[in-house]
Amino acid sequence: MDTIEVSNLNRQFLFRKSHVGLSKAKVARDAVLRFRPHVSITSYHANVKNQEFNVDFFKQFNVVLNGLDNLDARRHVNRLCLAADVPLVESGTTGFLGQVTVHVKGRTECYECQPKPAPKTYPVCTITSTPSKFVHCIVWAKDLLFAKLFGDKNQENDLNVRSSDSASSSNHAEDIFELYKDETIEQYGRRVFDHVFGYNIEVALSNDDTWKNRNKPRPIYSRDILPDEPTKQNGNSDKNCATDDQSSFSAMTSLGMKNPQEIWSLMENSRIFIEAIKLFFTKREKDVGNLTFDKDDQLAVEFVTAAANIRAESFGIPMHSLFESKGIAGNIVHAVATTNAIIAGLIVIEAIKVLQNDANNYRMTYCLEHPSRKMLLMPVEPFEPNKSCYVCSETPLSLEINTHKAKLRDFVEKIVKVKLGMNFPLIMHGSALLYEVGDDLDEDMVANYAANLEKVLSEFPSPVVSGTILSVEDLQQELSCSINIKHRDEFDEEKEPDGMVLSGWHQTSLEKGDSSKTLGNGESISTPSATEADKNEDSDIVASGRKRKLDEAPSSAVDISSSANEANSLKKLEELDDDDDDDLVMLDDGDSAMNKKKRLQ
Repeated sequence: MDTIEVSNLNRQFLFRKSHVGLSKAKVARDAVLRFRPHVSITSYHANVKNQEFNVDFFKQFNVVLNGLDNLDARRHVNRLCLAADVPLVESGTTGFLGQVTVHVKGRTECYECQPKPAPKTYPVCTITSTPSKFVHCIVWAKDLLFAKLFGDKNQENDLNVRSSDSASSSNHAEDIFELYKDETIEQYGRRVFDHVFGYNIEVALSNDDTWKNRNKPRPIYSRDILPDEPTKQNGNSDKNCATDDQSSFSAMTSLGMKNPQEIWSLMENSRIFIEAIKLFFTKREKDVGNLTFDKDDQLAVEFVTAAANIRAESFGIPMHSLFESKGIAGNIVHAVATTNAIIAGLIVIEAIKVLQNDANNYRMTYCLEHPSRKMLLMPVEPFEPNKSCYVCSETPLSLEINTHKAKLRDFVEKIVKVKLGMNFPLIMHGSALLYEVGDDLDEDMVANYAANLEKVLSEFPSPVVSGTILSVEDLQQELSCSINIKHRDEFDEEKEPDGMVLSGWHQTSLEKGDSSKTLGNGESISTPSATEADKNEDSDIVASGRKRKLDEAPSSAVDISSSANEANSLKKLEELDDDDDDDLVMLDDGDSAMNKKKRLQ
């Protein structure tokens, strides 16, 4: 359902500048037809999770090739391919890294046989009170301040919104983020600035215990940074006025600042901060109240960069450029066109093998950033299904949860939707239907299920307590699983922020006596990470000037275990969330990845 953006042009060879704003699917089809006019291609400008793309839709195909941009969509297609019994070639790239994997029902592991790393999260107290890294400032600016100023006002937020004028009886003491009728946008921006960078810092400093072993932050007020007169526009404000594209408004343009790789001074950050607020409230007032951060929204990125830099300055953390901040805020590893081309070629090679039923030569291939024994492509034979996978092996899961406090809503939102990736869940306790989603439900049923969401688990007529087995099913994905409930009173807020722990979904183990099993290239199965990414896979490699199959490679051909640098660089990618273009997911590295997997015979 994506449209082409300027940032897409440097990472592939199908789109041109004239295509910006058009459908990726339709333009890709047109581009291919120009050099292969007799090929039959149907393009769909739509979300792959739409109900029209169901199991019957997938049954039409001999093979499915994935080039998706997020974990949720990948899991969804994986499940539909399993239900339709259609082979899936999965792929991914992140910078110079990439991979391709082949998934065939009953023969190889599915995309979800190995747990994917959870997106990096940070304790709320670190974000709100004691940031020590620039990423903490970005998260604060993006998820708290931007959301509070321009997002849903009713959404819970951990920002202190109370004014320093607590003794005042006026409404001005109620919520500092409310725009008053008697003030200009400039005054409002400065008031917000003084509250979040000045007053809130002073409140934090009042707790001496917090700063016993930390450097104290310094409050920053607009009067100390900016002149009294309104922010002057030195740039081309007409350009901002002349466009109808809401996402193209720019505080940098208004202020005559051009270089996104330059680190702004404190004054420049402060001017950008105020100017961005003015542009949002004057040029994009219809958006205010409904916005969520988008890394492709120039004004949003400028605001978040400025806010994060001012907070970083306050806490003695080095400031970053707009370019760097955008990468952090959007979890971006910038794409490389050649990596994408290599992976695209490897996808096709695997697709040809699938169409020829050449199952013995399927390969998972990893594209490395640095050569390992003169090789950049590392092929590995696929592994058989993980017997503990709840998706393709239907193994029961276990959930530790406080059944006396947690509501059904917590279970649905945090486990069923986020952890299990179900879109239209149906939840049953024995014969009792606790929750269901669907277009064919009448109003009474919808109201009943909505009421159930607010019930504590142990307070249902058929209580959900320790020993309860819940059945969870997604009719669209034709996926079902059982979850064994185990009551637990307490959870570590920092290590277990969800207040519940899902388990029973483990990586496969080698059979007893199988620990010495080697890969086709002669290496022990104690390899660095296997990756699960956006676009990469192949059966043949070129090494020392000649093409050779894995089975022919001598034991010295690929010293996988010595690729510590590769493993470390891949491991770092686990901290990245799914990004618009780049998505590479790692298994554990070192001795805990490949040595726990069993090669297909």
